[in-house]
Amino acid sequence: MGKNKRDKNPRTVEAGNKSRPETGGAQAETQAASSGGPEGSGWKSYLTAPVDIASTVVFRLAFGGILLVEMFRFFGFGYIKSLYIDPAFYFPFYGFDWVRPWPAPVMYAHFVVLAVAAICIASGLFYRVATWVFFVGFTHVFLIDQTRYLNHFYLICLLAFLLAWIPAHRAFSLDALRNPKLRSDVIPLWSLLLLRFQMAIVYVGGGVAKINHDWLRGEPMRLWLSREVDTPVIGPLLGHALSPYFFAYGGLVYDLVVPFLLLWKKTRVPAFLVTLFFHLTNSQLFDIGIFPWFMIPASTIFFPPDWPRRWLGKYGRTSAALPGLPSWKAAIFGLYVAAQILVPFRHFLYPGRAAWTEEGAKFAWRMKLNEKGADIGFHILDANGQPLQGELPRFSLTPTQMRLMAATPEMIVLGANHIADVLHEHGFEDVQVRVRSQVTLNGRAPQDLVDPEVDLGSVRRSLRPAPWIVPLTTELGTGSPSETMSGPR
Repeated sequence: MGKNKRDKNPRTVEAGNKSRPETGGAQAETQAASSGGPEGSGWKSYLTAPVDIASTVVFRLAFGGILLVEMFRFFGFGYIKSLYIDPAFYFPFYGFDWVRPWPAPVMYAHFVVLAVAAICIASGLFYRVATWVFFVGFTHVFLIDQTRYLNHFYLICLLAFLLAWIPAHRAFSLDALRNPKLRSDVIPLWSLLLLRFQMAIVYVGGGVAKINHDWLRGEPMRLWLSREVDTPVIGPLLGHALSPYFFAYGGLVYDLVVPFLLLWKKTRVPAFLVTLFFHLTNSQLFDIGIFPWFMIPASTIFFPPDWPRRWLGKYGRTSAALPGLPSWKAAIFGLYVAAQILVPFRHFLYPGRAAWTEEGAKFAWRMKLNEKGADIGFHILDANGQPLQGELPRFSLTPTQMRLMAATPEMIVLGANHIADVLHEHGFEDVQVRVRSQVTLNGRAPQDLVDPEVDLGSVRRSLRPAPWIVPLTTELGTGSPSETMSGPR
């Protein structure tokens, strides 16, 4: 090939020793739109156009490294035992009642496998196998008990699934070292677009969720900042009357626009500086584990694909033919994208506020929006509505499960079902399990969350709206800070 010529195949790139390969997103899109190739022109040619792999490699390293840290946290803080071995009962997600933890030795081995898989993802060793193993293994842990639901755990499941398809191990990996034929400084554009899409959904979805009555009035941000007024230096600023609005509206606007500002060259640097401030502030105000520390490096996926090479002053010299995008794979990605767009809005199918009823609230990027406190009591009655007589068995719900269950109607029903099942196993027939759950939301006075006259022990959860949830009627500012016990949700 001549010195000044490029391969006409839009899915391959060659670079000389002194020139930088044209693997940026803009060049790839332009080339794909105007070139043919084995896939022909059109959307397949566009999606399979080559872009620099460097930013995806950084994403892979950050993902694997943070996952390894998280596995160490599970071992170091005793979470495996306290969350997946000690409890006698779990609160499964709808449709996943069959997911259960392994016996204790196997459960520990399960997390060892996840830690090894995280190392393999970061190092690019047996990458394809490692990503699928981590996706299946971590999703299993995630689905065991919904009292442990966290948005960033859900995000980890999604990103592990995406990375299992993306060839992020073609460079700076042990797989590429072992197999030189695998080496390439480019990946198909669809790989980068999927990661950008997923990260943008997290941000924009979080911003859309903040457009609600309470958040726009500074709650529960006012409650959270009031607890930080004794912080040295910045405490008085956090206690200022305008601070809740600054953080509430600032967070809303940031979430809605930051992916686009990171993509645009003119706003990229200030947007990333704000990203640092945003996530570091969250790490100090909230106990949210690894989430902010992952989001900082992961946000660089919006930078030009070759930004690591520019920073290091190195240019790629290796290229390899990229695989096409089969229709079946494109269909899977299309369904995935559609689900990620539609699922967060399913709460509109239910009456009432999702913050109160929790119907449709999960898997919707509703991150740190509410402050709930609850006081719950289970009343066990006989068929005539009188307190059940006799010595009752132990129901084996942990304090953490009780606290998190108390403000979530679906989990209250599961808890009531569990109590009824235990009573039936011990010979008690025709029993009722009624629940009194007094809940406060974002500083409101407490009120009933579920109808205390309904036998929830006989109710079976479904995807239909729950008629036994009591509508929210109390107003903001009618409660006291001491009544919020559950913390940010």
